[in-house]
Amino acid sequence: MGGEGVMDGEDVMDGTGVMRDEGGMGGEVGRICADLIRFDTTNRGEGVARPERPAAEYVAGLLDEAGVKATIVESAPGRASVLARIPGTDPSHPAFLIHGHLDVVPADAADWAVPPFSGEVRDGCVWGRGAVDMKGSLAMTLAVVRRRMREGRRTRGDLVLAFLADEECTGEYGSRYVAREHREIFEGCTEAISESGGFSVDAGGTRIYPIATGERGTMWMKLTARGTAGHGSKPAPDNAVAELAHAVSRLAAHSWPVRLTPGVRALLDGLADALGTTIDHDRLDAEARRLGRAGHLFAGTIRNSANPTRLDAGYKVNVVPGTATAQVDARYLPGTGEEFLATIDRLLGPKITREFINHEEAPAADPAGQTFTAFADALRAEDPDARPVPYVMAGGTDAKSFHRIGITSFGFAPLLLGPELDYFGMFHGINERVPLDALTFGTKVLDHFLNTR
Repeated sequence: MGGEGVMDGEDVMDGTGVMRDEGGMGGEVGRICADLIRFDTTNRGEGVARPERPAAEYVAGLLDEAGVKATIVESAPGRASVLARIPGTDPSHPAFLIHGHLDVVPADAADWAVPPFSGEVRDGCVWGRGAVDMKGSLAMTLAVVRRRMREGRRTRGDLVLAFLADEECTGEYGSRYVAREHREIFEGCTEAISESGGFSVDAGGTRIYPIATGERGTMWMKLTARGTAGHGSKPAPDNAVAELAHAVSRLAAHSWPVRLTPGVRALLDGLADALGTTIDHDRLDAEARRLGRAGHLFAGTIRNSANPTRLDAGYKVNVVPGTATAQVDARYLPGTGEEFLATIDRLLGPKITREFINHEEAPAADPAGQTFTAFADALRAEDPDARPVPYVMAGGTDAKSFHRIGITSFGFAPLLLGPELDYFGMFHGINERVPLDALTFGTKVLDHFLNTR
């Protein structure tokens, strides 16, 4: 693997893994995607991760080869990100940021049809951990930038690139670090694009393209109950384990009310128009089921959520421990943070203390502005039947870190997918894969969009 192995983009891999000449960016994007997957950049969280440095060096090599000065920065040994800034044609025009992450979540090879870090090409797809989240998107960015540099085409404002470590945890070793320690590279940037948007969703023959204009905020919490330690055979009215269990049960059983934010309302209106139907806002859970994959776009973003994910207490069966802890993945919609925390505190009760493991605001972008229109136009240029709609992500991305320094991010990593692929199911799932022709489509759309920057 390495930058020297990537040619100027006239090859594509077929189902046997053999390269064939097809011209343009199509061959190059598939090969870069496969190469990136072969770097095992597994991030297990809490600082336990394989170093992103080898993948970062590969990316920097591709950029340097194309005449783009790339800088590798490390937040800790091996935890590397790549930063670059390509001058535009008009120094007075705002700069634009494309960011993405090099790390991936773990993959158990026993569950996969192919080795998850093989980058194997099968049935017209590149397979492996990160194909969707998000090495395929990184490959599209690299292929487009390399092509534009070869052809001498520049954006009007500066184009800033950030290939980041640690998105699959808190971003402390990646986006948070570069936003804090390398703020100068982002000078003049007001908007950005990254993952989780611009892909097609088949809805009964209508191709919906959700473009992320926001995401729920993050409140990862550690809960602690304290009681009186003692012998397991004696009465324990002040039992920390029992107190914590009751609190976690109350939290898990709570039915969070629907809260329609402007971004979600814009999605519902866009879906109703694209699908030629009405969506009953008073029965949104049922409507999400009725609309199938289109309903998945709002099913997770019409309310807040708080899911207990870890429990820890004690060291021996006949000892009542003095403390017990739990961890909760809590997500909240823009503008609902105070109400959300008040409800959580009421459910936990006075005997439970909480502290944040990670707390990030819920960023939002304009679903009706010129940038969204440019996304929609770029999609329709390659797919005249495209129906772009705004949507709010249930999870989170590095957009939160850039939101802190005044950069508004959209989710726009365009792909044209067949109805047989469950795109949402492949995020952090098994047999993750991306079609080669979808990557080629994405490079063309991204190129169209960059012509407007």
